[in-house]
Amino acid sequence: MKKTFISLLCLIVGAAGCVAPSAQVNTSPARARMSEASESGSAALPTPGQIAQVEEVEEVDPHELMTNGGLDEPAKFAAADYQCKPVPTPIEKDAQQILDEALASCQAAQDYWQKGELDQAIDALDQAYAMLLSIDSDNGGPGVLQAKEDLRFLISKRMLEIYTSRFTAATGNHNAIPLDMNKFVEAEIKLFTGREKNFFIASYQRSGQYRPQIVEALKEAGLPEELSWLPLIESGFKVKALSSARALGMWQFIASTGYKFGLSRDRYVDERMDPEKSTQAAIAYLKELHSMFGDWTTCLAAYNCGEGRVLRVIQRQNVNYLDNFWDLYQMLPRETARYVPRFLAALIIINDPAKYGMDLGVPYPPLEYETVSINKQVHLNHVASAIGVSKETLKELNPELRYQITPEKPYDLKVPPGKSSDLLASIDRISKYAFPQDAYVLHRIRRGETLSTIARKYGTSVSKIKRANSMHSTRIVAGKTLKVPIGRGYSAPAASQPVASTPAEHVVRRGDSLWNIAQRYGSTINDIKEANNLKTTTLSVGQKLTIPGKSQTNASGSRTYVVKRGDTPSTIARKHGMSLKQLLALNGLHMKSTIYPGQKILVK
Repeated sequence: MKKTFISLLCLIVGAAGCVAPSAQVNTSPARARMSEASESGSAALPTPGQIAQVEEVEEVDPHELMTNGGLDEPAKFAAADYQCKPVPTPIEKDAQQILDEALASCQAAQDYWQKGELDQAIDALDQAYAMLLSIDSDNGGPGVLQAKEDLRFLISKRMLEIYTSRFTAATGNHNAIPLDMNKFVEAEIKLFTGREKNFFIASYQRSGQYRPQIVEALKEAGLPEELSWLPLIESGFKVKALSSARALGMWQFIASTGYKFGLSRDRYVDERMDPEKSTQAAIAYLKELHSMFGDWTTCLAAYNCGEGRVLRVIQRQNVNYLDNFWDLYQMLPRETARYVPRFLAALIIINDPAKYGMDLGVPYPPLEYETVSINKQVHLNHVASAIGVSKETLKELNPELRYQITPEKPYDLKVPPGKSSDLLASIDRISKYAFPQDAYVLHRIRRGETLSTIARKYGTSVSKIKRANSMHSTRIVAGKTLKVPIGRGYSAPAASQPVASTPAEHVVRRGDSLWNIAQRYGSTINDIKEANNLKTTTLSVGQKLTIPGKSQTNASGSRTYVVKRGDTPSTIARKHGMSLKQLLALNGLHMKSTIYPGQKILVK
């Protein structure tokens, strides 16, 4: 009776700030539902509209209390059963302030959970939920209402995770990855033990080179060791694996995500192919995703297709509570939907390969190396020769070097154990490597030409032409000049054949001028003008000119020379015991003429 009276009395005088110390009332909706779930063994959470169940009490007539010494005899109850305290003036807060405080409480709950302090985590979620209930839905705009629903979903999801971690005795660790078995996982197991068996075994054996370091890094970060098998699904533990979406490396980062997590990329180095650095980036990304979604299956789905895609799928659902990966499965892209059961299938097979008839063999030994800091641009082939190891060994230890060339700045090069002193002793004798410069041709665009036809002519690609000319489209204009990089298969046309001593006839073409015609035939502008009675240097396409130039007959003993990369007219002339003037005259060239690798010229 006394307990009933105290409860009712607190309701009557609650506005005056009366608190009954002996009656501990749990007003937390989240904790009330957690206690109920704990007793029933169910992990179900309440719906947003539910409130805590109030224990049924005996009904009492308030009038009887008033006339039977209830409030006429305050000494019997007030002093012994409750204390009256002044009620502080409430500080009004707008909806956004309340939402911000609720979100902060959710983050605090996450921090407590990570530390294993489950009771404190639940308390923080209780506070956040109570704050949400205090927001008047009628006064909030659409943005506030949406944010309120999002937070309500987050709180219930966190509560479910904490409940699961408390009552799952099998792992006792909220970070563990649940090995669900369903028809989707069974389908992937069938693939791994059938059509993809060779891939699985090869990937497992290749894992030995990198997995020990990955496991150590995961332990330091406090993440599940099972994540060390993620590269088996991503890349088959191939450090240079490249997907159709341009994701690169063992952990399959696209360039933008790699940059976000500290992986640099330049002309010489792409750290997405660096096993150590890409592993640290993957750990940072996985930790961020886990803090965002809370469970590893959804986290892994987001790792595959991006957190934005998964969040959009979650937002489109009509269900506000108890979401997990299998709720999202059918709504995700097919590749992502397969990704998680594929990973779970790999873990299940690796845990018990004999059960699935798999002989995985022995993993490769871990890569061992020493690191040497060098400040010189060198090619790995030259380094390998200097320290007495194979080129393949150095390439395997330094896969992040895009062209097997160290950058033009200090760089930590990996070498086999015991070879660091050899490298330091011989580094001065190793020649500095210089990137070969690309050869270009200046091409005047003719009517009807396209970038494709020009690229085929010079043995190059459209993308290289666009890049060389800073072009953003394939549109070209006749008469303009393009800088065209020469491909390896390009063979420049031979120098113009010398003309006979008798006058020659030349038909003017687009782009011709008296100057380049004179240079071609070894004549002069004045001689051509005089031979054709020209008063100006203006020419018209199709016009026929008589060329009186000097005889350019191929002299006895002349032969053809194919220009090599790095050649100049001067070096060619010296090589063949000719003067530069003789070489130029023999080939109809002048001092400003450009020659290209593959071009054929006449020498004596």
